[in-house]
Amino acid sequence: MKFRYVLAALLATASLVPVAASAQQAANPVSQIPASDKKAIQDYSLNDDVFNRIVKVTQEAKAQGIKPKDAATDFSKVHSLDDLANQVTSADPRIAPLLKKYGFTPREFLLANLAVTNAAMASQAKSNPQLAAYIDQSKVNQKNVAFYEAHKGQINALMAEGDSDDDR
Repeated sequence: MKFRYVLAALLATASLVPVAASAQQAANPVSQIPASDKKAIQDYSLNDDVFNRIVKVTQEAKAQGIKPKDAATDFSKVHSLDDLANQVTSADPRIAPLLKKYGFTPREFLLANLAVTNAAMASQAKSNPQLAAYIDQSKVNQKNVAFYEAHKGQINALMAEGDSDDDR
């Protein structure tokens, strides 16, 4: 099953394999990040302010023509979330100022997007036994899942916009 993380994808993390707490262990190069970074993703709390700022960054990135395919992540150099954030922001000089404009550090923006991704995967696992087998429910942030589910319509609309842009 293909999972898209629209918001992170627009800032060049499309090549990142989703980092659901337990699904990442086998094939995900990001599984090499320290346990403290994994815990930071798990503990990150989504809220309306963060989500609205992510949407604004996403919209402005789209307007500026910042595309995920413009950046390639070299996972051999990723040993922490900071390493990944540095690669994302160095891929396009417009990214760091855009994040700063909306009150994000590169690390926080990445954390927020990974929290959305994890929540989406956990939500979808509720109705997908195959995916559920890869999700360690003890590491799922249930508040983020509830937040994701409450905003699912808006997230799906953003995904549809991103998909139509990819078709051009």
